Amino acid sequence: MLNALQVFTTVVVGVMVGVEFSVAFVITPILNALPGDSGQLGRAHGGRMLGAVMPVWYVTSLALVAIWAIAGWHHHGTGLIVTSAALLLLSVIMSILLLVPINNRGKAWTPDNRPADWKQQMNRWDRFHYVRVAVIIAAFTLLVAALT
Repeated sequence: MLNALQVFTTVVVGVMVGVEFSVAFVITPILNALPGDSGQLGRAHGGRMLGAVMPVWYVTSLALVAIWAIAGWHHHGTGLIVTSAALLLLSVIMSILLLVPINNRGKAWTPDNRPADWKQQMNRWDRFHYVRVAVIIAAFTLLVAALT
């Protein structure tokens, strides 16, 4: 049963990391290259869509890693799992304190109501997101290392 939990957790976290990596290094550059207001409208739509899904995914990932740490407390790699959980918790805290406030504003913006500094706010979100991606990649790496 522990093996199934380990594999399931690793897949759930890995897919989440892939989505966030894709947002940072594929979707955002595409949106930034679109003409006119298309990029801003795309960001707003993405903020609404992913803003609804990702919080559940982050918390579920953290819960699964915590369950893995508890269930496998006396097994090899527990320190890696606990460290991974701490990194995922850090990513949740970063999200709540840094990224979600910007996302909540941005998802309601249209070309008619966006603030003058909307690009600066999106660039700030992007910088925080790059750091968050690095944190969750590190957490995922530790999970994979704990499987060996």
